[in-house]
Amino acid sequence: MLRLSLSSLRPLAGPAARTGRSNVRNFSNFKPNVLQTLQKQRHILSLPNFVKFPRYSTDAPIIEASKPISWQRIALIAGGVAGTVVILDGALNRETRGGLSPAERSLLNSSFAYTGAGLAITAAAARAMFSSGFAYRLMATNPWIVVGASLAGGIGSMMGVFYTPPENTVAKHAFWLTFNAFQAATLCPLFFLNPAILARAGLYTLGVVGSLSYVGATAANDKYLNFGGPLLAGVSVVALSALAPLALPVTAVRTLAITEAVYLYGGLAVFGGFVLYDTQKILMHARMAEQGLMKRDPVNEAIGLQLDMINIFIRLVQILSMNQRK
Repeated sequence: MLRLSLSSLRPLAGPAARTGRSNVRNFSNFKPNVLQTLQKQRHILSLPNFVKFPRYSTDAPIIEASKPISWQRIALIAGGVAGTVVILDGALNRETRGGLSPAERSLLNSSFAYTGAGLAITAAAARAMFSSGFAYRLMATNPWIVVGASLAGGIGSMMGVFYTPPENTVAKHAFWLTFNAFQAATLCPLFFLNPAILARAGLYTLGVVGSLSYVGATAANDKYLNFGGPLLAGVSVVALSALAPLALPVTAVRTLAITEAVYLYGGLAVFGGFVLYDTQKILMHARMAEQGLMKRDPVNEAIGLQLDMINIFIRLVQILSMNQRK
């Protein structure tokens, strides 16, 4: 079964399915901003054909000014995250399980360790690309070329990770590093935004993923694995809403605003559900590996979690940026 986003179709199990599964998620990273699209198209329609204008002209500075971090706000956020964990655990975890087995705990810890390492590599590489001017050159390139190259590189490296056996450590980690490099290239333009927004979005992402992972790890076995069908349907709707500005007319302002909300808030709900699903899938794979039915492979498990976190982070960045401009 496949999950869709322009990071692609995401399978519920098996290497071939996994290849499709993650592809949809990356596609959601390329969703055009509705307001910018409307403004640009109106401007184009109002100019004669012989008038030339810069592709990425803006009235305001490209890079937003940074603001001091409010530690009081961070403390309040941390308290809110802790309260959210308690509320989610009480609401979603009415039926809990016993403690994790050693095999389950080992694979879960290894998977989250690779997830954290992958995110750290992606963030460091994205910052280095931005500092080197790569983000400026990327934004000046034809967007369809950027989308095609990112999809081809991201999906190709992900297939390499999935189809390389865990015994082949060097090749598997080389594909994993390549995958993170393509994710970094996709995300490096985010550093044009206010650093405070990125820090807050990162903190919120950690809170959301941490609380949902805790709920998934302590819930009864396979409780959220039957979410695969609804999650596939949800991510398909989110991916289609990302393409709405390319298909709908400029005058359909209200419809475009609705699709924007579906992409942002519906995407948050869908990828939050995927965190629950992926956490329980890791535990299921640990039990299967213990029985000799499959090989233990934390790198493969980490790919799904990493894509979940990136998609949640991107949407939180967009929501915080929109709220700041109001």
